[in-house]
Amino acid sequence: MVATTPVEILRFLAARSAEGVECTVVTLVGIEGGSSRAIGAQMAVATDGRRIGSFSGGCIEEAVATEALETLEEGWGRVVRYGIGSPYIDIRLPCGGGIDLLFTPKPDSQAIASALAALDARTPAALLIGCDTVAESQDSAASAWNGTALTLVYQPALQVHAFGQGEDLSAFARLAAAFGAQVHALTPDQPTCTLLEQYGISCTHLSTRNALPVIASDPWSAVLFLFHGRDWEEHLLPQALGLPGFYHGAIGSRRTHTARLAALEAAGVPLARIKALRGHIGLIPATRDPATLALSILGEIVADYNALAHWTYWTGEALTTKNSA
Repeated sequence: MVATTPVEILRFLAARSAEGVECTVVTLVGIEGGSSRAIGAQMAVATDGRRIGSFSGGCIEEAVATEALETLEEGWGRVVRYGIGSPYIDIRLPCGGGIDLLFTPKPDSQAIASALAALDARTPAALLIGCDTVAESQDSAASAWNGTALTLVYQPALQVHAFGQGEDLSAFARLAAAFGAQVHALTPDQPTCTLLEQYGISCTHLSTRNALPVIASDPWSAVLFLFHGRDWEEHLLPQALGLPGFYHGAIGSRRTHTARLAALEAAGVPLARIKALRGHIGLIPATRDPATLALSILGEIVADYNALAHWTYWTGEALTTKNSA
């Protein structure tokens, strides 16, 4: 994991609660001018000094931690401005803006546990956060700070089912796992499978070209084919296009992809599923090495995942996928 995620902050709160250590959760509720973080960004600070999360590149975190410990001691929450308009004239944000942070001491452990249970079940979770409370929200859509509370929606982690073999698959799987995605590699190459498992990455050995193994995919999943030949695509790709997910893609040139689409049509794959398949994938054109290919494709997948998360965050609408019909 290269940086803290919102779910990790919830897990931090749950772990400290299990230890009997009290915490304050701090939430970004307002921005004036620029900010390096978005509304809803969080930190958590424990009474023993441990903390997780950030709101800048290190400019205000010490001050935030001190304020959080004060709210724990006093037992009541508050909103504090940092930057423009702040009473702390010696603390300035490099972007020149101002941010309002909501300090909520002693968040309800049951609400945190319920949110984590939902996320572990691969469904979004919503929490109502105020000065003196963190509670389960009955509204599945996010709501802005209204002077009393706001609703935050936490999204299931990015999951990627990556088919392939050799260094292209291992490079992608390791990079995606380091980013924080839940990676499931599927390969006919046992040495690749063994290597990835050594890095703690889930791997399924493909023993046949004809039958897709059972795969727990969902609307927060990406399905990726990294085979350079058509042998392993021929029967597995048509089946994989039936898996739910926000992204279905396969590597190859434009000519390769044109031939792939024709083969899928000849195999009787529904047109809607064929149209959902991306070819010539990635953000960096004409990659020629596994590391750059992995970075190129992961960047594209993460961009789509973030766009999906942003849309569902504010609308609260149930997710559907093009490929679920």
